[in-house]
Amino acid sequence: MCKEKGHSELGLVRLKRRADFLRVARSGRRFAAPGLVLQVAERQTGGPPGMGRQSGGNRGLEAAVGVGFTASKKVGNAVSRNRAKRRLRAAVAQVLPGCAAGGRDYVLIGRRATLDRPYGDLLADLMRALRRTGCLARTAAEQASS
Repeated sequence: MCKEKGHSELGLVRLKRRADFLRVARSGRRFAAPGLVLQVAERQTGGPPGMGRQSGGNRGLEAAVGVGFTASKKVGNAVSRNRAKRRLRAAVAQVLPGCAAGGRDYVLIGRRATLDRPYGDLLADLMRALRRTGCLARTAAEQASS
């Protein structure tokens, strides 16, 4: 979609700790689209223990992208929530490596519409959310506007 040299090597790191999700929700920007909610915050590389990601040494964390997925019980039962998160993971794997700006953490929240929304529309929702939060990579933004 937005494959550009330099951004295709962007490392995706999974956010798994509750503290990371809370930090992104508290200090970041958010955009709600019909198929998903995107929350974005600057990537934290230091600080006291228990606050943000600190593991991994010097693996280029300034360019890495942290990604977390969640879906509340409003989405449905466990099977529905897992399906929504799987669809979000697939969309992120296709869009974020080439289109997302590095040095940020992204949290995608599944909605009930995530389950039934056509995959192309889900990708468009993610691209629009990146654009509206100001997290579209510079080369991807130039390519999308032309």
